[in-house]
Amino acid sequence: MWRVGVLQTPRESHRFHILEVIEKSEAPLGANQIKKELSSLGLNISEATVGRVLFGLDQETLTKKEGFKGRILTEQGQNALREMRIQRERKEYGEEFFKVLDSTSEAELVEILVARRVIESQLARMAALHITPEIAQEMQDTIDRQAKYSKKGIAAEYDVQFHKLISRSAGNKVLDAMLDLIRQDGQLTPALEYIRKKVKSSIIVDHKKIMEAIINKDPNTAEKAMIEHMDNLIRDVNKYWGKM
Repeated sequence: MWRVGVLQTPRESHRFHILEVIEKSEAPLGANQIKKELSSLGLNISEATVGRVLFGLDQETLTKKEGFKGRILTEQGQNALREMRIQRERKEYGEEFFKVLDSTSEAELVEILVARRVIESQLARMAALHITPEIAQEMQDTIDRQAKYSKKGIAAEYDVQFHKLISRSAGNKVLDAMLDLIRQDGQLTPALEYIRKKVKSSIIVDHKKIMEAIINKDPNTAEKAMIEHMDNLIRDVNKYWGKM
């Protein structure tokens, strides 16, 4: 029986990518076709290696031949690929991260975001009234870095920085302390980033709207943009749990 393991070896990596290529194809694929598809993805695996991997996958009943047309995934192969993806995600984000996500319910996350909406909408309003050129430049730099790294799924750090800059500009120590208390679990920010990735959502546009309103010293628009941002995050959380 096939058993899931953390994908670390070249062999496991080859198995994963070959299964993915077969899954995405609408027709059975042969070794040469699979090699070409892998090459288009920047993966240089020889046809001989592809053939050996396919033989092993056939033996494990993860793939099967469709006459002379090539291979397709079996139901067992589809399940194995699904588990491989989970293992890769757990390796990428870390087991501790998933413990946080697994132990946090949809209702709890929504409650946190509702509380943030109340506090941060007021912080955004105050930030627009007290913004300085120095903080404005820091905001722009942070947004630029976030845009650069968001495609790689490693922009959580800049999300925190952006919101802290808003709080700094607002200059209200009580609201700042309340926000820190709500966000005290550092794993919740990457958890939200992971959720956005799964539902194919992005916060860059939201952050740009908030930043522009603050830099333009428009408190009403800044407050409205922050509320909209938090509503979008709540929508993403609800959408993620709806898919589970």
